[in-house]
Amino acid sequence: MNARNALALAVPDEDPDADQQEQYLTFRLGDESYALGLLSVKEIIEYGGVTQVPMMPGFVRGVINLRGRVVPVIDLAARLRSESAAVTRRTCIVIVEVENEGEAQDMGIIVDAVSQVVDIPPEAVEPGPSFGAKVRADFIAGMGKLDEGFVIMLDIDRVLSGEDMAAVNDMKAVA
Repeated sequence: MNARNALALAVPDEDPDADQQEQYLTFRLGDESYALGLLSVKEIIEYGGVTQVPMMPGFVRGVINLRGRVVPVIDLAARLRSESAAVTRRTCIVIVEVENEGEAQDMGIIVDAVSQVVDIPPEAVEPGPSFGAKVRADFIAGMGKLDEGFVIMLDIDRVLSGEDMAAVNDMKAVA
């Protein structure tokens, strides 16, 4: 794999109010804003070097070689909404760590553009909608209130688990 540009995530000094606030990485998929808990994000890399793997579900773009490790890459738009993301110059792969059968696993998710790291205090989080969302309700951890509106907070462990992810896990075992 070629050299990649990685965005370093700044981890702030201990904050006495840290138990009252949580940090989230916000990003765009199409015209919607999403957020992931910062603790599950390992790094952000430039899109490229994805090797397709035959016989995978449509939301699996392939794998990348990340410092000698095989990391599956999921098209998050296809996983959430059944429509593939178009690759642009701002497209990134966010490397996240998910729990799979009690074991930590790195996976890449393709996003249209990374926005920023934000603090969303627990009192600014509303339950996810039970109807009208383009995303399965069980994938939504909540709706975070920001100055410019709401951001959909994803439960990445649920998004990247389940029966339809079994092929990805089998691929990791073979690799």
